[in-house]
Amino acid sequence: MRSWETGQDGVVALPGGRLVRGRALRAGTLTPDLTPDFGVYFTSRPYAERWESRWIAWPDFRLPREPSELLTALHDAYERAPRMRVEVACDGGTGRTGTAIAILARYAGVAAEDAVAWTRANYRPGAIETPGQRRFARRTILAT
Repeated sequence: MRSWETGQDGVVALPGGRLVRGRALRAGTLTPDLTPDFGVYFTSRPYAERWESRWIAWPDFRLPREPSELLTALHDAYERAPRMRVEVACDGGTGRTGTAIAILARYAGVAAEDAVAWTRANYRPGAIETPGQRRFARRTILAT
């Protein structure tokens, strides 16, 4: 079983103890000791990594093109997190990634109305950049 370590850059401890990492893709390549086992990536164009991953079509500052695909991928990531290094990432690591972390927090039991504040307190203060992303993080019905 591989897991992140608390205190590593971008690593968030969800309620219940599952660890996930949020990351900016434009930050560059990763050293071998920082590679995930599974990633979910949010970009407007297809994106893949050397490790197992899912790509979600999600233009910057907008909402995912297929919300149901996003929710399925995030539920899968949430289920993998206890036994794998899981990361979620977009170009800047703030808006789309923050929105994804808020949804992961909801899967972990954070109330929908608290998800944005929880993410900003536990991941990045400016996470979830647009009003539409904030509404999506709070109002979307989670996939199971």
